[in-house]
Amino acid sequence: MNVKPLADRVVVKPLEDEAKSPGGIILPDTAKERPMRGQIVAVGAGKVDENGKHVPMELSKDDVVLYGKYSGTEIKYDGQDYLIMRESDVLAVIK
Repeated sequence: MNVKPLADRVVVKPLEDEAKSPGGIILPDTAKERPMRGQIVAVGAGKVDENGKHVPMELSKDDVVLYGKYSGTEIKYDGQDYLIMRESDVLAVIK
């Protein structure tokens, strides 16, 4: 990917949820919720704290993460949808 996020930002590729409900009902696209799980495809270098010290990123490329429903800024790159968000917008890493 040729997009390099700055500071403490990450680029996330949203992972789509299944098209069926837990009861087996097939959901149309209009009924699906926005995905809240994604894979990190690029990370920034980290931020600088108040003392001028560099704080490295805790997240790394290929981590699968959970994020808030309305987090990040949506972009489209090479026909694929991505989100750019701050590291602090990521809620958890799925191992």
